[in-house]
Amino acid sequence: MAKLDFDTAKTHLSAAKAEIAKVIFGQEHVVNQALISLVSGGHVLLIGVPGLAKTLLVETIGTVLGLSTNRIQCTPDLMPSDILGAEVLEETGKGKRSFRFIEGPVFTQLLMADEINRASPRTQSALLQAMQEHEVSVSGVNHKLPEPFHVLATQNPIEQEGTYPLPEAQLDRFLMQIDVEYPDAQTERQIMLATTNNESAKVSAVMKPKELIAIQSLVRDMPIGESVVDAILKLVRSARPGKDAPEIVNDYVTWAPGPRGSQALMLAVRAKALLDGREAPSIDDVIALAEPILKHRMALNYKAQAAGVSISDVIKALSENL
Repeated sequence: MAKLDFDTAKTHLSAAKAEIAKVIFGQEHVVNQALISLVSGGHVLLIGVPGLAKTLLVETIGTVLGLSTNRIQCTPDLMPSDILGAEVLEETGKGKRSFRFIEGPVFTQLLMADEINRASPRTQSALLQAMQEHEVSVSGVNHKLPEPFHVLATQNPIEQEGTYPLPEAQLDRFLMQIDVEYPDAQTERQIMLATTNNESAKVSAVMKPKELIAIQSLVRDMPIGESVVDAILKLVRSARPGKDAPEIVNDYVTWAPGPRGSQALMLAVRAKALLDGREAPSIDDVIALAEPILKHRMALNYKAQAAGVSISDVIKALSENL
């Protein structure tokens, strides 16, 4: 795999952002965080009410980055084999029988799991191995997934009937949780005008999968200062209850981020620096990405609910000490 230089990677990412902006209006932080996650080699959990272009964003990113895409519409009756694939018994003309593996939709480069919390826990767990090891095991045989492989899952935060909350082990495999908010008035006006006529904007690929893989490799090679490493370590470890933890953590936090949180921040701050056109990350990058990377890796107790304290409040308080 040929390596990309910094300027070429920066040009590719700028072109990708510009192309995505043709159809996604006013969600710059969502687009940036999604690209940071993919450039880091991670998976994304998009949370927002219906109608905020989450599905369109995933489809657009797949097209712009030149990735093959598949979509799973998660429902309570979805089975693991509907995602992974299954072996079928075939019989030849000579009467000889043999099993043949038929690949499921997970065999793609960008898998969209729409409303992932509607799938049963058994089906949700079918994605665990795929997301972590980029392979699946069926009938004792391992099958490698295409490279790169990313899962972009969506979730509706308000409708809870008929849903199954994602277990902590699965949440931890998402590099970032991105909250998709309502657009402001000017953006919503732009959306209204652009989507209710006969002319719809089209996007095209600005890079190939091998170039995305090269950018991911460049991110891992990017230098990172000791002060940034120390800030990441201090932030993640301070979020864990214990004798040395801040009072707000010991009072309210029940589940804290593990080493994957530190790893995710190490990669994401580098990717953010590259996306911003800088050759090295800063402590400001750590602060900016602390919430989307740590939010889904933490849980609060009932005391926090009674006091009106949110996970965002806790992360903000910890970030102020960096």
